[in-house]
Amino acid sequence: MQIFGKILGGFFGFLFGGFFGAALGIFIGHQFDKAKRMASSGFTFQTGGASQTKKQAEFFHAAFSVMGHVAKAKGQVTAQEIQLASMMMDRMNLNAEQKKEAQEAFREGKENDFPLRETLQKIRSITGGRYDLLQFFLELQIASAIADGDIHPSERDILHIVAEELGFSAEQLEKRLKMQEAAFRFQRSGGFSGQGGSQQGQWQQASSADQLTDAYNLLGISEDADAKTIKRAHRKLMNEHHPDKLVAKGLPPEMMEMAKEKAQEIQGAYDLIKKAKGIK
Repeated sequence: MQIFGKILGGFFGFLFGGFFGAALGIFIGHQFDKAKRMASSGFTFQTGGASQTKKQAEFFHAAFSVMGHVAKAKGQVTAQEIQLASMMMDRMNLNAEQKKEAQEAFREGKENDFPLRETLQKIRSITGGRYDLLQFFLELQIASAIADGDIHPSERDILHIVAEELGFSAEQLEKRLKMQEAAFRFQRSGGFSGQGGSQQGQWQQASSADQLTDAYNLLGISEDADAKTIKRAHRKLMNEHHPDKLVAKGLPPEMMEMAKEKAQEIQGAYDLIKKAKGIK
């Protein structure tokens, strides 16, 4: 056990500051011993932006390669699915070089020997198991699968593998699928209409009971939920999907636009429910 630092810290702390100095010295010495122990066991700290940038690049590459694998689940990847992937790249405002990298990753995912589980395990590792980042990765795959308006059973099977490797249960996946399907319908029905992939959007007044139902499903709550439950669900989802927080934790900056759109969808559903319920 490493105690040399604590002994020295306590000794010199006592000389210069009495009892409180000794306590402070022991604490500082403990940190020294801890760092020394971790270093001797092979643990090293990675500082600076290089490590973060590398992790973001790996997250970006894995996201599009898994996306390609999910698209291939139905069999031959169609021109429509490639177009949908391109639309997603446009929503991220990727430049030519970034699009090329995303396309290459997408093609990798279509290969028969694509290491899906290994790729997902790596994502879990580089994110440090952060729930919100892993959730965003899963939702990205769901959004890609449902972009054509329907999820094929084979795509669903792949999504279950994705969820499992990222640490989500089958029940959690099905709940996310239901929420994402509701978000898709909510957006298509006029709940939210993006403008050219920009940050701007326009929330429109609900025109049907179906749209309100989708708003409840988008927040993952029942239609008889009380005001406290509704507010809590909104607060939780907004906290999980806050773009700045996600980027700070390792989300590639290129995906920030999609995080913003997700936050706007959540806010739009909440505003619709508040109006219908008369919540202040």
